[in-house]
Amino acid sequence: MPDEAHSLAVFVDFENLALGFERDRPAGGGRRKKTDELLDVNAILERLVEKGKVIVKRAYADWGRFEKYRVIMHDSGVQMMEIPERGKTGKNHADIQLCVDAMDMCYSKEHVDTFVIVSGDSDFTPLVAKLKENGKSVIGLGMKESTSDLLAASCDEFIYYEDLGKGPAAPSVAATVVPRGKRPAMKLLVETIQGLQRENKDVMYSSLVKDTMKRKQPDFSESGYGYRTFQALLEDAQKLGLVSLRTDPRSGTYVVTGFGESH
Repeated sequence: MPDEAHSLAVFVDFENLALGFERDRPAGGGRRKKTDELLDVNAILERLVEKGKVIVKRAYADWGRFEKYRVIMHDSGVQMMEIPERGKTGKNHADIQLCVDAMDMCYSKEHVDTFVIVSGDSDFTPLVAKLKENGKSVIGLGMKESTSDLLAASCDEFIYYEDLGKGPAAPSVAATVVPRGKRPAMKLLVETIQGLQRENKDVMYSSLVKDTMKRKQPDFSESGYGYRTFQALLEDAQKLGLVSLRTDPRSGTYVVTGFGESH
């Protein structure tokens, strides 16, 4: 049966991430990044829920400088930790507060087994080492051009923001093949399987797939799309050529083996 989901605590050095993102530099293909383009906070969180249950989400910044992100952070359920402007409190005030909070959680919340440090700052390398020393897994996430090699190497895994959208290819099934009313469910299913494949989940029990779908979209329910059971949704997806299934001989439940044959 599938492993229990990891419990994640996410700590974001938001100033480091946002300034790295907004720095005036060429985007893909030599194109300049639009000045009004915003950091995709939801893409970060969606990638992390593929790894387990995100228990804590905290972001540290002088939020007066990042007003345009307030609504996004609020809607994403991220706790905004107010840190006065660095010039008034010392350059590393936000870094120190993040480290103190992370270590406090490390000691007080035993059920949190994975810490995510969203920053590229090498100053967090000692924090990563201390968390690992206490038996925690540490994932780092940051921008390619502003991430310290030392920090990236010290984490158990490091994810680059620019690579968030990359993953296994989805099945090339024409959108018109899927009934309009069922397209949101099938799109979520495909994205979830892509994410689980990215996490090297070779055995995808139906319960794992559904739990991950609900972490990505908490209001998801197969009944809202006309299915009596999640098994029925998977069977329909297989008929549409989206997924391939097999039955687990011990439990009798479906296992998703990958994407189906394209039509």
